[in-house]
Amino acid sequence: MLESFEISTQQFESPTLGTRSIDQMLTDISRYVQEDSNAFYRLVIGTDSQIKVANGKKECDFVTAIVVHRVGQGARYFWRKEKILRASSLREKIYTETLTSLQTANALIPEIRERLEKANYSLEIHIDVGTVGPTREMIKEVVGMVTGNGFTAKTKPESWAASSVADKYT
Repeated sequence: MLESFEISTQQFESPTLGTRSIDQMLTDISRYVQEDSNAFYRLVIGTDSQIKVANGKKECDFVTAIVVHRVGQGARYFWRKEKILRASSLREKIYTETLTSLQTANALIPEIRERLEKANYSLEIHIDVGTVGPTREMIKEVVGMVTGNGFTAKTKPESWAASSVADKYT
């Protein structure tokens, strides 16, 4: 699991703006929302992972995506990648993905709420599990982790921030 998570030192990537500090990313999100303050937004955090072999060693890439979706009118997103030098079981990978999204949300949401206090938005955590396949046995557990922390959880096929956006960079 992620024992030493420190969001303030993280940098995120933007497909259009390049490498962004946390403060720059939050400013970008705020500006995007201010462009159309009457729109409804979905602020979404999701993490995906993939085991790879590099130099004969297994490592796992975890990619977290933060998406601000102007409903019906497009979106902006940011992502970051973290490598963990060990192969994980499927259960450990899914738990680590979920915890990474939760830790990111818990670290960023107070500042986001302050910057977007007048905006009309919902907050979601997207989990890369679904009713088909081996992850179906973990749905209740990881959804419970997310809802127990006060967030709305979405699973496949509605968990596009994890299964599509973050997956693109794993």
